[in-house]
Amino acid sequence: MVKISREQFERVVSLAIDSLPEKFKSKLNNVAIFVAEEPTAEQLKKIKLRDGSGLFGLFEGYAQGRKLNFGPVLPDRITIFRRSILNHQSSIRGVENEIIATVRHEIAHHFGSDEQGAAKAGES
Repeated sequence: MVKISREQFERVVSLAIDSLPEKFKSKLNNVAIFVAEEPTAEQLKKIKLRDGSGLFGLFEGYAQGRKLNFGPVLPDRITIFRRSILNHQSSIRGVENEIIATVRHEIAHHFGSDEQGAAKAGES
């Protein structure tokens, strides 16, 4: 397990968001991005997982393209799971790369990508 502080981890998440191409950053609407140590029991139940040790991130909400405009709504939620990422990497650089890939993957879901499209976004 790589050891970095929560503050350092959150800083890399912020940098990952800042490094998005402007055409995506400018269209990030009504989405909140959080860092959590691990998924909650409710999150695991929602996605039908018993164990979240391999879950690096989770998008909860409705893809932008599928939203109807009924007025103010709660924001969609992207959660990046710190413990899973730290447990699956052996270097700081690996952690940084995984955070960037995970943020891009989950933001792709926010824009409506299926799992295959989101995986591709995480590779860029």
